[in-house]
Amino acid sequence: MPMNSRSLAIAATVFAGLVFDFTPLRAQDRPRARELGVAPGVLPPGPLNAITDVAGVLVGQVTVIDADSVRTGITAILPHAGNLFLERVPAAIVVGNGFGKLLGSTQVNELGELETPILLTCTLCVWKAADAMIEWMLAQPGMEKVRSINPVVGETNDGYELNVAIRSRPITAAQVRQALTSAHGGPVEEGSVGAGTGTRAFEWKGGIGTSSRKVPASAGGYTVGVLVQSNFGGVLQIMGAPVGRELPHRVSTNESRANADGSIMMVVATDAPLSDRNLKRLASRALMGLARTGSVAGNGSGDYVIAFSTAPEVRRARDAARLATTEMGNTEQLSALYEAVIESTEEAIYNSLFKATTMSGKGGTVEAIPIDRVREILARYGIRSP
Repeated sequence: MPMNSRSLAIAATVFAGLVFDFTPLRAQDRPRARELGVAPGVLPPGPLNAITDVAGVLVGQVTVIDADSVRTGITAILPHAGNLFLERVPAAIVVGNGFGKLLGSTQVNELGELETPILLTCTLCVWKAADAMIEWMLAQPGMEKVRSINPVVGETNDGYELNVAIRSRPITAAQVRQALTSAHGGPVEEGSVGAGTGTRAFEWKGGIGTSSRKVPASAGGYTVGVLVQSNFGGVLQIMGAPVGRELPHRVSTNESRANADGSIMMVVATDAPLSDRNLKRLASRALMGLARTGSVAGNGSGDYVIAFSTAPEVRRARDAARLATTEMGNTEQLSALYEAVIESTEEAIYNSLFKATTMSGKGGTVEAIPIDRVREILARYGIRSP
């Protein structure tokens, strides 16, 4: 798959202070869920089956790899290409289990709006990412008198087998700016890339995954897209097939880590004109998609959903007297959007697993889920590749 800065998320690898383009080895050869016949639900996906099917949404990614001890990165999600501080979007955050560090969540839920891009990274890099994003935003035109910004930065903890140097907080302001300025529409790279570089899910290699759904014209014809950073535990099931029960877990580690729960960040975008109140209802359904894959949102898990609407009619200009605008009038149409979120979240998680590649670090090796064995199990339970 050729590298193209307008059609692929940018990845960067750091060696001895130098930055190079980097595509995870063999990622292009691993299938997405639908190539295995795994197509959850009843609604059709968008053209890309990605969060970028929601018009205006941009994604940028930087992968950071240094020697044998750094495997991490940044994923940036922008609801639109303009200045989000000056042209905010309605948003809501839902917490499934709150063992995590989601910076900016209280103001989002208090005011019901998002005023910065969303960044995903590793646990101890949250504050460095936020600082770099604030610096980048303050330098934008029209921001000269700004004295308060609410950065939204989420995380999962990759600091075990792969990103063992997490205590050094191994991202830079330049890498955060690169993720933000390289963000674009089009295909989104999945698997061991960006904020998913060092993650694991269900004891296999996890990562970034995305999916989308289009609701029927009778329900408004809207699009819902989801992007996940998967790094959580449970017993994997794929469309009901007990894959986790039949596949032995494959993590070799140099450090004892019993029953690690991990975390997941889920970002939901829609072009449906929803208020923050209804976005919160929408976000809560992503947890149902998560549960379908076998997660139990364990004690040490941080399970978060950030939902926003890109619809121009519900955007909010900074300091405008009008804080809320007209949203879709028929709330009965929300049920179709709920279904779209559940299906997209489930499939995005599968994509994060299937596209991820085996990765080794100073703390051990996390293997990619074996596609051939998954095919066999799915076929045995009546889920066949096309």
